Amino acid sequence: MKTTRRRFLGLVAGSIAVPPCLPAASPSKRLPIAFSTLGCPRWDWTTILKRAAEYGYAAIELRGIQGTMDLTKRPEFSGACLESRLRELESAGLRLAGLGASARLHDAEPAVRTTQLDEARRFIDLAHRLQAPFVRVFGDRIVAGQPRQATVDRVAAGLRALGEHAKGSGVTVLIESHGDFCDSATLLEILTASPMETVGLLWDSHHTVVAAKEPPERTLEHLGRYVRHVHLKDSKPEGNGVRYVLTGSGTVPVRDIVRLLVERKYPGYFSFEWEKAWHPEIEEPEEAFPHFARVLGQYL
Repeated sequence: MKTTRRRFLGLVAGSIAVPPCLPAASPSKRLPIAFSTLGCPRWDWTTILKRAAEYGYAAIELRGIQGTMDLTKRPEFSGACLESRLRELESAGLRLAGLGASARLHDAEPAVRTTQLDEARRFIDLAHRLQAPFVRVFGDRIVAGQPRQATVDRVAAGLRALGEHAKGSGVTVLIESHGDFCDSATLLEILTASPMETVGLLWDSHHTVVAAKEPPERTLEHLGRYVRHVHLKDSKPEGNGVRYVLTGSGTVPVRDIVRLLVERKYPGYFSFEWEKAWHPEIEEPEEAFPHFARVLGQYL
């Protein structure tokens, strides 16, 4: 995975010129679907907006642009450019579903932890300026050689610190079900230790189903009240792992997950996280994104 990510960053790092504004658009009412820009690592800002509107999406989840994962360093979102970005979103009939930071909360080494928390705080500040409702962070890993509880407590403490920073900003900090933090029991322990309105859960349903081997009904039973955003993707077993496949053609019960969320009156976006940036062998976004929109249209 690390080699793939380094190769990806080397391949797609390119022009950082700020694109021109999109022309005004009058889109019809759209379904509450979004896609993560992790799935379109070569698209610039203008292409992201154009394709999202063309494919019928209502929102965009920003997880890097053209190889830059730290969105706070992108020229599109610096200084006076922010107002232009907001106007372009409005013209395209789109919203920002949220921002995906890379910050990890498991690190015990003080300098590393400070760097991770600082990144998350910068993302919270940017989300506030962009009127984005959430910033995603990771618990990530249980630290080897330490008691498990020490890592869990450190992650919860990090969430509380970020939740404090987010107060009054309109931004919620979401821990994603990811890595060693996929099972309901561990996530519930962290979330109940962080009882703040500015803290919640990003439910990556693929990870809880495939990695934690939890039925979605069980995950929602325990964690449903914390869910603020949802990632959807499909896969098939392959070798010792899985291969991501077009939505509805794999073994992940995506239709059931959508049904359960609708029954619970989930108010957020159904966001497609197509991990093209980390897995360049999977289908191109020009195929995968409109396919997801069509399938979710049927499910919803």
